[in-house]
Amino acid sequence: MEKKETIKVVELSTGYHNKKGTTVITRDINASLYDGELTCLLGPNGAGKSTLLKTLTAFLTPVKGEIFIKQKPLRDYSDAELAKVIGVVLTEKLTINNMSVDELVGMGRSPYTGFWGHMSKYDRKIVDKSISLVGIIGLRGRMVQTLSDGERQKVMIAKTLAQETPIIFLDEPTAFLDYPSKVEIMQLLQTLAREQSKTVFLSTHDLELALQIADKIWLIDKTHGITIGTPEDLALNGDMSRYFHREGVIFDINSGLFKICHKLNKSVSLTGEGAEYNMVKKALARQGIAVTSAANAPIAIEATTDKIIVDGLTVKSIEDLIYLVNDTLNS
Repeated sequence: MEKKETIKVVELSTGYHNKKGTTVITRDINASLYDGELTCLLGPNGAGKSTLLKTLTAFLTPVKGEIFIKQKPLRDYSDAELAKVIGVVLTEKLTINNMSVDELVGMGRSPYTGFWGHMSKYDRKIVDKSISLVGIIGLRGRMVQTLSDGERQKVMIAKTLAQETPIIFLDEPTAFLDYPSKVEIMQLLQTLAREQSKTVFLSTHDLELALQIADKIWLIDKTHGITIGTPEDLALNGDMSRYFHREGVIFDINSGLFKICHKLNKSVSLTGEGAEYNMVKKALARQGIAVTSAANAPIAIEATTDKIIVDGLTVKSIEDLIYLVNDTLNS
């Protein structure tokens, strides 16, 4: 089924206006976002991710170009209209106290409830649905200040869902979370995009997660501008490696992920297979030791299922192997 274009950006330049003039951050962006897709904005610090996100959400005025939301120019939307089209989750930690989860999620209905915020049966139904979709039914009634960072982020996403907007923008939604919570939030956003046909667009520094979960990637930096594609296409054409090239970091085309490039100044012979072989190889690389199959290597290691043998001696753990190998190579 063909996806619907929800946002179109034409010759967009972003930046800031001040008394000294205009500072341009990114130039001449032409791109689209679609329903049912999770798109991640990636780039180094200072590349203009936050500026672009603020421009797309009307917090900043474009320096040049046009933004169309559902084929209507962004500048033609009133604040009230925009609140029913775009939901925004910012990176700042919540400082709200003495408010329950239900009350905070209910604030997402404010574009529909008017000044006094009186919720109808339908409004309450939408709040219930939003809480259920995010999987935080067990948090109902809890006060916001008692929640963990991950729980608070889920509540903010539920609040945005309660707005019933087709588009959701998020600025660093996983910034303050532990790794399992980061994965959970990203998988939640992926599910919302696919199952609720939302356009989900987020900026993030969690490169590894984005490459595994995003449908599309927007790569941004001041040297290359913006490049767009699936994580796989960007990997195959070299853009991913080019944007994030740093000494000591390489892009592994086989896994589609980044890894540390260790300086290898010693070598040992390693044979074997399975998880033990891969973990031994990883541990050796961390010590600056390359692996080879050469018969004249100073140490011969065999790593197979449940068995690691160093020069004929079975070791109990990789920690023991590292001590033994280092002692031998340094003697």
